[in-house]
Amino acid sequence: MADIRELLHFFAEAGVDTPLVDVPVDRFSQAAARRAPAAAPAPRIPDPQSNPEGTAARPPAPTTLAKASVPDDAKIAMARQLASSAATLEELREQLAAFDGCNLKFTAKNLVFADGNPAAPIMFVGEAPGREEDLEGVPFIGRSGQLLDRMFASIGLDRTSVYIANSIPWRPPGNRTPTPLETEICRPFFERQIELANPKLLVALGGPAAKALTNATEGILRLRGNWKTHLTASGIQIPVMPTLHPAYLLRNPAQKRFAWRDFVNVKLRLRALTD
Repeated sequence: MADIRELLHFFAEAGVDTPLVDVPVDRFSQAAARRAPAAAPAPRIPDPQSNPEGTAARPPAPTTLAKASVPDDAKIAMARQLASSAATLEELREQLAAFDGCNLKFTAKNLVFADGNPAAPIMFVGEAPGREEDLEGVPFIGRSGQLLDRMFASIGLDRTSVYIANSIPWRPPGNRTPTPLETEICRPFFERQIELANPKLLVALGGPAAKALTNATEGILRLRGNWKTHLTASGIQIPVMPTLHPAYLLRNPAQKRFAWRDFVNVKLRLRALTD
């Protein structure tokens, strides 16, 4: 019993909290059925009328399985329409909560829309929620979020003076990387969220967020520390600072010095824009 408890604890720590099926599968009975000798099928007499060539009859076509719904052009167009129709961030949140075009919604526990002050002059953007964020419906509240809070404090900010969001609002199962289709279906809502918040500065936390904001192709270690630009649908250009994700810094503490330089750069740019 203790071994099972430790195994379940290991799975929970690894982020495995979503079963593949709704009911348990008895693998032992399946294995026994495979070992049991199968009855020989009755010989089939070919019908010369239906098979005049005398060749072996083709096996029946396999049953077509129902396809999982994936974002297609129609769903992407619907996402764009819904996102553009939102006049406020609250309306956008409601539209996103009602949208069923992304499969991630059905495996996530909560929509993780945003945190902080939507009127703040600076917006921080990550990629997707983790386990803790999915449980609470708030971005960056786990270990990465605690480090991010300390990074805010290092330049005189806190969650009342910043706005925080992700490019993907639902947690991918097992914290896997979002697929390009999932990213594309969420993009209209994410871009509209930036447009409605209208920050003076954007900070991209990690490579995926930096690429979503700037369409850059380089890795985060090349991108970080260099100002880029995000162009909104209405033609507004917003400066973007790509930097290292707090989760990466937890795994690589020696890299914190680079993130510190980026945050100081952000502080100076923000001061110049708001003074």
